Amino acid sequence: MLTLHGPEGQLAPAAAGSGPALPADAVWIDLNDPSAEEARAVEAATGIRVPSRKALSEVESSSRLRRLKNGLSLSTPMITFERADSQLKPLGFVLTPDHLVTVRFHELRAFEGARKRLAEGERAASSTETFLLIVEELVDGLADALEDMGAELDALATRVFDFDVSAGGPRNGEAPPPRRRDLALRRILRGIGRRGKALGKIRSSLLGLQRIVPYVAGACEDLLRQEEDARFETIRRDIESLDEFETRLSENVQFLLDAALGLIQIEQNNVFRVLTVVSVVGVPPTLIASMYGMNFKHMPELDWAYGYPYALGLILLSALVPIVYFRVRGWF
Repeated sequence: MLTLHGPEGQLAPAAAGSGPALPADAVWIDLNDPSAEEARAVEAATGIRVPSRKALSEVESSSRLRRLKNGLSLSTPMITFERADSQLKPLGFVLTPDHLVTVRFHELRAFEGARKRLAEGERAASSTETFLLIVEELVDGLADALEDMGAELDALATRVFDFDVSAGGPRNGEAPPPRRRDLALRRILRGIGRRGKALGKIRSSLLGLQRIVPYVAGACEDLLRQEEDARFETIRRDIESLDEFETRLSENVQFLLDAALGLIQIEQNNVFRVLTVVSVVGVPPTLIASMYGMNFKHMPELDWAYGYPYALGLILLSALVPIVYFRVRGWF
């Protein structure tokens, strides 16, 4: 899909297949998953070669930040902000003194916000001004995502450190059954993993913008008004603060992961403790039973009238003594 934005703030969507004729005064040309025909139309109208998805996906810095004959070519991975399964997809800018061409492959609320601000006539729609508006909206979107992530991690921390309650709650002072505890731990680990994965993608998006903003500010220094230069500096500081906040959230994710793994280890130790008690309790009765199972000729107990009850009582007593001992020691 191709959308045009003129200097007066009007929006003019152009459907695929509408032909190569584009308004000469279009300042912002937004391409969302463009077709080959749309890319050719933009190039014919502006002389700007639209980068392909493969070119925008290059990871080396020299491919993401390039000077063109009449402008700049910029690209960065950008998170899709989908809560179910966020992804990283390339986002490209081609910035010239007269035009801004954006190339993306997913919907972004930042673009809707920038269009709304331009349509309301907040500022003149120059190419540099439009670029600043989009970057500001992208930074705001990433900030909102990090704030939501912080709240979700706080909720996860409550589940981790109030594990018995989150696993179903104690009943009459008893812990939840093992199966419920196991499912609760699995959910906690999956939740931590999803947040860690999303944070990594947000960090990649922030890193891309962190490289783009000073590069554009330096390359377009002669084109910037004083107020625009100040806005670049403000955006740069905002990105730095978000980067620090993301680092703290990443540390929080690692802390919660360590805590969850510690809970799993405790659960495993509880299982092994029970198995240890059972095995130790079973050793003395087995020893006594094996002793009286030996077929020696002279065994006094074989001639006793109460030899059989005596052996059973001895076996029972040898089992009870370890149980009482471990109970007093607090093993179960």
